[in-house]
Amino acid sequence: MQAVIETGGKQYLVSPKEKLTIEKLAGSAGDKVIFEKVLATIDGGTVTLGKPYISGGKVAGKILEQGRGEKLTIFKYRAKSRYRRKTGHRQSQTIVEIESIT
Repeated sequence: MQAVIETGGKQYLVSPKEKLTIEKLAGSAGDKVIFEKVLATIDGGTVTLGKPYISGGKVAGKILEQGRGEKLTIFKYRAKSRYRRKTGHRQSQTIVEIESIT
């Protein structure tokens, strides 16, 4: 069984026992989390689509780790004007293990 969920403004195709890296969620390691914005489910050959969400559809997961992603380097440059700016960014993220789809 698989499901398409929405979290953090993005959509993910998930299945049970899968580990997923998503935008930061509130909570600490070991906490349970429920995703109620289920867009679609796939069970064998049966596909169920929501309008926009499936009523009563839930995906349960467990937070494994809170952390930050790898550093991204942002470099701005304008030719012939001595303009250079170098900055970096690390996005906060959560690693979640999907437990069940209902």
